[in-house]
Amino acid sequence: MSVREPPVIDFAPFYGPEGAAKEQLVNELRQACMEFGFFQLINHAIPASLQESVLQQSKEFFELSTPTKEKYSKDIGDDNRGYECLRAQNFEKRGNGDLKEGFYLGKDLPLDDPQVVAKKFGQGPNKYPSEVSEPAKFKSVMDEYHDAMTSLAMGILRMLARTLGLEETAFDAFCIHPIAILRLLHYPPQDPDSSDIERGIGAHTDFGAITILLQDTTGGLQVWNNLSSEWVDVTPVPGAYVVNLGNMMMRWTNDRYLSNLHRVINKSGKERFSVPFFLSGNPDYIVECLPTCIGEGPKYPPITVARWMAGRYADTYGISNDEGIAELREVPS
Repeated sequence: MSVREPPVIDFAPFYGPEGAAKEQLVNELRQACMEFGFFQLINHAIPASLQESVLQQSKEFFELSTPTKEKYSKDIGDDNRGYECLRAQNFEKRGNGDLKEGFYLGKDLPLDDPQVVAKKFGQGPNKYPSEVSEPAKFKSVMDEYHDAMTSLAMGILRMLARTLGLEETAFDAFCIHPIAILRLLHYPPQDPDSSDIERGIGAHTDFGAITILLQDTTGGLQVWNNLSSEWVDVTPVPGAYVVNLGNMMMRWTNDRYLSNLHRVINKSGKERFSVPFFLSGNPDYIVECLPTCIGEGPKYPPITVARWMAGRYADTYGISNDEGIAELREVPS
């Protein structure tokens, strides 16, 4: 069987009238969610200028000195915002840790916001670096981009609802005051001969609802192909977003849709930059088997988004991933 990458899907019909084109979009999304859990999205209405700006601001932040970046450590405070140092994660428990560094942002909420006062999971103020050349621009670009990604994610969820035989608005309540994390990532170049042990990020599945990834042209992202049982490259498409489903969506659909393994091995000899956006939903929302996915019965009990995410955040820094593909694919309950 030939190796096949996740499909490239034209999202333009979402913005148009009802008709054959929109139905084709729904069908293509359904197939991609069942087969790969991954697809690339083009014609999504996010301006190329905004994509370029967020990548440029990200690059400028990571060029700062390590002591400067560590002033904004996400370990300072309890809102999980800010800088994550190189090799902080080690998904496959091999080598010295994953060869990447990151910076977490979310919806910037003041300390007196009701969501923050109530200590809702994942809600709080951002940390914005003052040492970049234009601090105000860094903040405005990140805030604008976060808003744009939240809007796009809600649009994608509306189409995913239709793929499951639900009303377009089925996920709207899930998206009220959502946990929605923007993560700037920098992957230094690695020794091309070290790919048997070195990972930019080790094989893992995401644990929210959906992830929308902006990647530069460097390449290195790989997805597990369940049909051919091998890793396939996700070739960068200029301006496209790589979209994948997380474990929450797999659980929500009673395993009808796939949360798939992916990893990064940066053998380009160059730096790699990417910006994933993780939508995990309203902390109080109860995720339970969707009515169109019950089949012979729900496989998982209901759980709130906050409880699910708290458990997964704990797992990601302590889980052992050296038992092979089967364990990596398992969705914790």
